[in-house]
This record gives sequence, structure tokens and C-alpha cells, in this order.
Amino acid sequence: MKVLKALAEHQDISLGDLIEGIVLHAFEGQTPFSPGTLETIGQLKRIYGLELGAADSHRLVETTEKANDEPS
Repeated sequence: MKVLKALAEHQDISLGDLIEGIVLHAFEGQTPFSPGTLETIGQLKRIYGLELGAADSHRLVETTEKANDEPS
């Protein structure tokens, strides 16, 4: 999320507009980013320590833990 927020800021657009653009390109089977933007994304990933790639998305598990749930 940090990389997406930073990329949106870098491109001077809202996060929602960035995500919408990515999705619309994906729906048409197109890559949403130019080579220059991909370089910027690589730099942002290094800055924020993001090591995940597309293949990792299939292994991510979301946990549902409530802050007030404490063992009795």
C-alpha cells in the first residue's frame, strides 16, 4: 500500500485514480505502466523494503483479529 500511495503522489493523482487505471488496463490485458514508471516503482519498492512479487499474492493469508479479543 505504501508503494501505491507513493506512486500516486509521485504522479500527482489520487490513490483511487491510480487503482482505477491499473484495473482498467488489467481488464483489457494491457500493462498499466511505462518503462519509466516501472523504474520508479522499483525505486519505491527498494525504499519501502517491498520484496513481494505477483506470485506471492497467491500465498498471502489475511487474518481477522479483533483488538478487543483477549483470551479469557
